[in-house]
Amino acid sequence: MKRRDLLAGTGAALLLMSSRLPADSPGEPSMYGLIGKMKAVTGQREALIALMLEDVGAMPGCLGYVVARDPADADGIWITEVWDSAASHKASLSLPAVQRVIARAKPLIAGFGEHFETEPVGGHGLARTPA
Repeated sequence: MKRRDLLAGTGAALLLMSSRLPADSPGEPSMYGLIGKMKAVTGQREALIALMLEDVGAMPGCLGYVVARDPADADGIWITEVWDSAASHKASLSLPAVQRVIARAKPLIAGFGEHFETEPVGGHGLARTPA
């Protein structure tokens, strides 16, 4: 998988989970992070993962996006996102390409598990060597 695909992939899963976003503190811009578990309809995990990794084009402010299989749950996936701000994440909800992916993903989602909002402070990008 190309790194561009991971970074440009849609945050549709967590956009569906996030009904309320905190406002940025005045004068203190901080990164905004989301980590959440999603349950696919039985037998649809790989199809849901494929949708979550679709390239939806430019997502201003999206610094990182990772989709992972839950090794302990055959229908579970975890999605981790890092944004330059909560406002950028919220603005991504209005992107037409994101809205289309959300609509296509809904029938494949059985439910949501844990959901955490974070304030990232740093880290490193993903690099995967070919197998």
